[in-house]
Amino acid sequence: MPELPEVETTRRGIATVMPGQPLRHLLVHEPRMRWPVPPDLSARVAGQTVRSCERRGKYLLLNFDHGTMIIHLGMSGSLRSAPPDEPRRKHDHIEWIFDHARFLLHDPRRFGAVLWHDSRDGPLLAHPLLARLGVEPFGPDLVPAFLHAQMRGKRVAIKQALLAGNIVVGVGNIYASEALFRARIHPSTPAGRLSLQRCERLCEAIKATLQDALASGGSTLRDYVNASGQPGAYFEIHAAVYDREKQPCRVCTTPIRRIVQGQRATYYCPSCQRR
Repeated sequence: MPELPEVETTRRGIATVMPGQPLRHLLVHEPRMRWPVPPDLSARVAGQTVRSCERRGKYLLLNFDHGTMIIHLGMSGSLRSAPPDEPRRKHDHIEWIFDHARFLLHDPRRFGAVLWHDSRDGPLLAHPLLARLGVEPFGPDLVPAFLHAQMRGKRVAIKQALLAGNIVVGVGNIYASEALFRARIHPSTPAGRLSLQRCERLCEAIKATLQDALASGGSTLRDYVNASGQPGAYFEIHAAVYDREKQPCRVCTTPIRRIVQGQRATYYCPSCQRR
């Protein structure tokens, strides 16, 4: 699944083009996404100017004067630029056509979404998809004291607590394994057992892991590409444990182990991340 670094990389790519430009056409070739694309969406935004391109969690937000388009890339989606005359590929479901640019949403599994929040419906961040999201990992709110307070009393494993997204957003399955390795925390540790000191290490590890991923353009898993159509290189450069079962730990040479938590694969070093 495209995680926060992939989504932020995409946002940065489209933010160099879209803001200040009128959207000439929104072409919906396949409305049957995770939630149906509103049938009147094309008419709502045709000729309207994109004011800004923002992100909340894993959602891309295209702001117009009268509302916001909410975009999610789903399990395997991407939003890329393409020349005007490039043939539309299979699974290119939606197109954004500007005077001098064209973007396509590619989503083979159709788990993504393109929705609309009208300004008259209230604050954007009160939208049901955004209202319960946790703090942004690069913002000022993710500090050890906050993380420690949020984890207090939780019996769920720390990795599951991170994946929930209601404490901190963007730490998906891949980067959770990587961040916990950096923090030297076993992924099965009950969240409520984390000390303030370990929460400090985890805060630093989350930010460092996601920053490295951003600098590398995201992951190379599945078929993710950024807004320019290029794959990321995070796993060619930084991966310490994820998808490295039985390979030697880069720190101590102990073989990496794989377990399943909540139907998701978790990778860790049993020596560096003792319970």
